[in-house]
Amino acid sequence: MDAFFASVEQRDHEELRGKPIAVGGGSDRGVVAAASYEARKFGVRSAMSSRLAKQKCPDLIFVSPRFDRYKEISGHIRNIFYEYTDLVEPLSLDEAYLDVTQNKKGHPSATLLATEIRQKIFEKTGLTASAGISINKFVAKIASDINKPNGQKTIDPGEVSSFLEQLPIQKFFGIGKVTAEKMFKLGIFDGRDLKRQTRDFLTSHFGKSGAVYFDVVRGIHHSSVKPDRIRKSVGAERTFSENLTSEVFMLEQLEKICRQLHFRLKKQNVAGKTITLKIKYSDFTVHTRSKTLVYFVNDQSLLLETAKELLFQERLQESVRLLGVSVNNLNTENQQPVLVQLKFAF
Repeated sequence: MDAFFASVEQRDHEELRGKPIAVGGGSDRGVVAAASYEARKFGVRSAMSSRLAKQKCPDLIFVSPRFDRYKEISGHIRNIFYEYTDLVEPLSLDEAYLDVTQNKKGHPSATLLATEIRQKIFEKTGLTASAGISINKFVAKIASDINKPNGQKTIDPGEVSSFLEQLPIQKFFGIGKVTAEKMFKLGIFDGRDLKRQTRDFLTSHFGKSGAVYFDVVRGIHHSSVKPDRIRKSVGAERTFSENLTSEVFMLEQLEKICRQLHFRLKKQNVAGKTITLKIKYSDFTVHTRSKTLVYFVNDQSLLLETAKELLFQERLQESVRLLGVSVNNLNTENQQPVLVQLKFAF
């Protein structure tokens, strides 16, 4: 979907149409969750701090997110997908992979199917979508960004090799800013440069990811569309209006976070073995600490006690901007949670 959260707000509120808006918190401590295309012209992007966004676009309008509404519309869009194929792998509320090799319409052209699906989405929701069509998920993902908004791009099998060779390295899906800068220092600026490197060279500099880069630049990506993606983690976090310097206040916030996490685990009927504490300091560095238990848990008290243990595991370096707690190693693979009787020393 094109600027999904922002587009929903502009669709639902006529006074916002054609104006630069950002979905997210408008305070100096807030973060942009989504920006309209009018705002993007000024350089406003998702995950940007609200303060920086307002500097870039003084007329920016902040809108509080309505996730229930986005989820409702996402459901309508997903139902359209299922009219064409059952092989739908959602990545988020506004993005999904579809395998239409064998589709319910019996249509041989994935390009024409994408056009038809995008048209149905617009007719049903009034929102525009973009699509990428190619031989595998990796290339299709890259292609989906080329003609945004409200467009699509097909990379035919015979075009994949030349397309990837000409692609700037920072445009490769999965290569972020830090990795791209490391590649620049190694003389790798585009797919052609990447293709010249040996597998051993890439793995020596990028570990397991190096082997992935070696394959994908050659159009090799064996990951199939998985309609039943297993949730890997459940978490909750809070960014504070003022940095926390006292552990007393941090413990108070941890209790609220664990209460919210407990609610989410119960709602999804899952439990996990590994509990991770996330700490973002005032200098924006992020540290994580984890503990793996021998049993599955989703008990609020045990979540909190483990989070406290992780908080005091190392000395805090700076004042704290954000705290988060997540649970992974979930019982989502035909495993059931083990109920534990908590023991307290008196």
